[in-house]
Amino acid sequence: MDATAKPSERFDAEIERYLDDHWDQIIDDLRTLVRIESVDESSSACEGAPYGPGPRKALDAILRIADRMGFATHDLDGYIAYADWPGETETQLGIICHVDVVPAGPGWTFTPFELTEHEGYLVGRGVSDDKGPLVICLHALKFWKEKGVSFPYSIRFIFGADEEVGMHDVAYYRAQHPDPAFLFTPDAEFPVCYGEKGIYQATVKSKPICVRAIESIEGGMTVNAVPGEAHATLIDALRSDIVAKGRTAHASTPDLGVNAIGLLANALLGENLASEEERVFLEFVKRLCESTDGSAFNIACADEDFGALTICGGMIRYADGIFTQTIDIRYPTAISSQAITDALTSALSPLDVELTVDNVKEPFLIDSDSPSVQALTEAYEQITGCEAKPFTMGGGTYAREFTHAASFGMETTGVKRPEWVGGMHGPDEAISIAEYKDAFKIYAFAIAKLMESDITA
Repeated sequence: MDATAKPSERFDAEIERYLDDHWDQIIDDLRTLVRIESVDESSSACEGAPYGPGPRKALDAILRIADRMGFATHDLDGYIAYADWPGETETQLGIICHVDVVPAGPGWTFTPFELTEHEGYLVGRGVSDDKGPLVICLHALKFWKEKGVSFPYSIRFIFGADEEVGMHDVAYYRAQHPDPAFLFTPDAEFPVCYGEKGIYQATVKSKPICVRAIESIEGGMTVNAVPGEAHATLIDALRSDIVAKGRTAHASTPDLGVNAIGLLANALLGENLASEEERVFLEFVKRLCESTDGSAFNIACADEDFGALTICGGMIRYADGIFTQTIDIRYPTAISSQAITDALTSALSPLDVELTVDNVKEPFLIDSDSPSVQALTEAYEQITGCEAKPFTMGGGTYAREFTHAASFGMETTGVKRPEWVGGMHGPDEAISIAEYKDAFKIYAFAIAKLMESDITA
């Protein structure tokens, strides 16, 4: 090895050797995490486990893995944890992934909390969001550590436990520690995302329904996903159940899914299976799910960086005569969160319902020409041989919670996959082994490129 060469110029053969030598360990580490049902259980919170036993168990598991690798680990009361590798200076490069996952939900062919290899893919909840990226990126860091390389910047790998619900873990971290000079999160798509739409989440709740034809309705597992299944139980025993099956998708790309709640509302309305009082709320649900651009509520808009606003109805419940329906909106800079609230309030006022705004995160942007973004872009280009351009998205990641950050892989835009392969938040979530190995090379190379860049700029 040429001692005068830059790290980013001298590792191709060695990284292949690392993958060959450590592949079984990489898979074992991923299997360990996938087996943990680390879904938010804040209702069962206790000291040291603020998000419940699942996320706590997953944090413990990744800390054991990082300890085994020789990193200095720290647990911040179960809210979040991190592993450090000191560099020549205290200037810090941050990497952050999360160990919590969304619920499995219906529609799985494979066991969701077990890692399965099938037709060249790794299948299981979290393999792409975000346990798979965590394991492969941590091993990319270990590759450099094993080489004995001395980097100019210190590296802190942060392990979150509340990304899917509220990112309160990052607020807890930032209250105690300064932001890294630059941070990336492997929790989106390649090449590099330099901006994220605003996120607006709300719940609409009806007054008690007096005259009922429907016993109950349930659809969707999480606010930030297009539901793939919804069902209603009717009071009329002659036709007790109605089931609607759609296609899941992330709430940031609702046009890629088919909303089962909308299908169910259409069926109940079209077949006159609801009372007049129930019809009023179901008409609103139908209106919500019929279009994904916000035009039904006069909030459709777009801007140059982010494109168009999107809207998704993620969860519906009807129990004890009360409807609740969630709304997830991803919005560009062309509209404000207050303007969205005003428009929804106006549209809903004739229905005599209650609108509660649950979560608002403003749009996030950094300079796409910054040295850090360019370093990540170049790392992707040099490994894949593909020309790349930084992009923005509607998804929300940890990047938006930090001053200078970007999301970076590990899914690849435009890759054609078999029909059975599910995406983030969907059933049969899967990532190809080839993509997984390529991601390892990209992350290892990106770490080296960032070390050669001015990440403070």
